[in-house]
Amino acid sequence: MRRLVPKSFFNPTSFVGAAIALVCFGLILFLFLLEAFAGHQKPYMGIIAFVILPGFLLVGLAIAVIGMILERKRVHVTEDRFPRIDLNNPHHRSMFAFFSGLVIILLLCSAFGSYQAYEFTESVQFCGEVCHAVMKPEYTAYLFSPHARVSCAECHVGSGADWYVKSKLSGAYQVYSVIFHKYSKPIETPVRNLRPAQETCERCHWPKQFYSEKQVIKNYFLSDEKNTGWWISLLMKIGGGNSESGPTSGIHWHMNIRNKITYVAVDSQRQVIPWVQSKRPDGTVVTYTSTDGGVTKEQIQAGEMRRMDCIDCHNRPTHIYRPSNESVNEAMTLGWIDPKIPSIKAASVEVLERPYGTQEGALDSIGILIREHYAQHYPEIAQTMRVNIDSAVECLKRIYSRNFFPEMNVSWKHYPNNIGHLYSPGCFRCHDGKHIGDNGKVLSRDCNTCHVILAQKLDHDNLRVSLTGVDYRHPVDIGDAWKQMNCSDCHSSGP
Repeated sequence: MRRLVPKSFFNPTSFVGAAIALVCFGLILFLFLLEAFAGHQKPYMGIIAFVILPGFLLVGLAIAVIGMILERKRVHVTEDRFPRIDLNNPHHRSMFAFFSGLVIILLLCSAFGSYQAYEFTESVQFCGEVCHAVMKPEYTAYLFSPHARVSCAECHVGSGADWYVKSKLSGAYQVYSVIFHKYSKPIETPVRNLRPAQETCERCHWPKQFYSEKQVIKNYFLSDEKNTGWWISLLMKIGGGNSESGPTSGIHWHMNIRNKITYVAVDSQRQVIPWVQSKRPDGTVVTYTSTDGGVTKEQIQAGEMRRMDCIDCHNRPTHIYRPSNESVNEAMTLGWIDPKIPSIKAASVEVLERPYGTQEGALDSIGILIREHYAQHYPEIAQTMRVNIDSAVECLKRIYSRNFFPEMNVSWKHYPNNIGHLYSPGCFRCHDGKHIGDNGKVLSRDCNTCHVILAQKLDHDNLRVSLTGVDYRHPVDIGDAWKQMNCSDCHSSGP
């Protein structure tokens, strides 16, 4: 009976290696078929099928080869250093065809497996679910973001081999950080090695085509017993980078590719910006320096200098953690939380902002605290509006589970959002009326620079409307204090 393998293969070491390789190959095939027919990709299955098992398969083959080499030495096969192949010999010809087929199959499987491993490491499941405890906040926020159908790799890696290699080298350190618990809580932002926005964001969002103006209506509720409501209608001056499509002034003037805006931030989150430089298409350069004390020239020189791009304002385009006030206002506007429940706005924000040890404990406590609050202060309401209160509790649990992660010390307070200026400095990082240019010009903090207030309505006031803009009225009487300080000084309590 002819042997399909050389005589030297018949030894315990080669048998063990071959057994390992065959078992791994069978498991890879089984897991591949299982994943192909599964409705949802399992992250750990991908790691096992396309990363771990192929490695063990190659180790098994290597063991089998080593066993054959050792066996040849043991039986003193010294006639020839290498096997002789005579294709005129039918046995040699069959063996050559058999092993050539095995090699081709191995190469094809290796190529297919390598591609699957590459594709898997670029998947959303790999990024968000493998390091579940660490990435849970980012993954949860991503799932409820405007970019939930854009894969992580499209923004964090982009196209091209060079950035793929850079991302994997960075990822290797991240794996080390997770294994040895070297990661920070919360994960630090902004991401320092993120690909330039011109190579990622602008593949879909092209500044040259930003133009015209956009109406935005905001609804709010005060934290009083009546949950007093009010709303404001804003005409946002979008602006853009194409004079043929409309005015280039406005918000996106900063992203007009013909303008070059450079700034220096002296803190890790780029919230303190004491130095800004503007270079216009005609070559005019103006440098603005903050007159606000507290930042020295040495700090400015040592700070991070950066050319402004999309991410400097849209710094939370996907991983968004919404402030409790904002989330509750939206839920009350949509009717998910009944505004007729007395003091529900204040009670909701209070339970969301309480410190909890775990997310699971927080979700249990929210229901208990809300029901106890109404049983103690509004016993009649607790009975007559029990269904409404229960509905509010469920809504608050959803809000909390999407925006607060105590295990990672994550909440909206740790991630300032630079769009707007209500809960973090945002626009006022530069447009604070304190940055004076070397030509004497001041970066204005005038509200009408970026938007016009078309209408404002307070429950206790008449509707005020004007296409040319109405003066803003603060919903709570604080005099002119709101004109002198940033909104975030009151509306953000900080970490």
